Amino acid sequence: MERIFKAIENRSLVDKVEANLIELLHQHKLKVGDSIPKELELSTALGVSRTVIREALMRLRLMGLIESRKKKGAVITSPDIFGTLAKSMNPYILSNDTLKEIFEIRLVLEIGMADLLFRHITAEDIKELKQIVKNEPAAARNRMFEASYEIAFHGKLYQISHNETLMKFQKLLLPVFDYVEKSSLLAPVLNPKKFVSHKQLIGILENGTPEEFRNGMRNHLENHFIRLSLDAGPSAAAKDA
Repeated sequence: MERIFKAIENRSLVDKVEANLIELLHQHKLKVGDSIPKELELSTALGVSRTVIREALMRLRLMGLIESRKKKGAVITSPDIFGTLAKSMNPYILSNDTLKEIFEIRLVLEIGMADLLFRHITAEDIKELKQIVKNEPAAARNRMFEASYEIAFHGKLYQISHNETLMKFQKLLLPVFDYVEKSSLLAPVLNPKKFVSHKQLIGILENGTPEEFRNGMRNHLENHFIRLSLDAGPSAAAKDA
């Protein structure tokens, strides 16, 4: 029993040292490539054993905050944010509340990317968007969403943004979008509102303004917002039970 309590206490100490080390990186405004103090220095400064320091540093390595280099020791590195996040973005292990909030993030991103689109869009991009919607089913143009066309059209918008981080984030979230769409998490809209179609959004991109596009995209996604506000019933809540 005594050994168990000591193990718990030791893990708690490592947690505190890890937090202190991260705070140290912030306070000293260390940049990518800068060396951090040696294990012995950190051990003396924080008043803990080198074993604790070593375990805390290992956690920082796993987080991608530091890496070891010859002759320089441990240095600050740029973490692979999406690689780390991807490990926990399995829709089957996320709660319903989290899944719905991630779905909401998608809606917010697509409304907010207007200025990026108008800054980078080209005539060739417009041509590609028109080709995507050319064969879109008539029902999908006004009220109902056709998943494959949604992914193709909105995926192209992320590309047009020229924001690599935004594109990586969108790809990371796609499995969640797909899962939520196919699940009973979001209630169906019995009387879906007529929304701004993909074709109309293209028209705004050609001749409108960022503000008009924001309003158009908000209208385009209106039925999704309605679904998020409705109670999907017992089947959706079962996952959290």
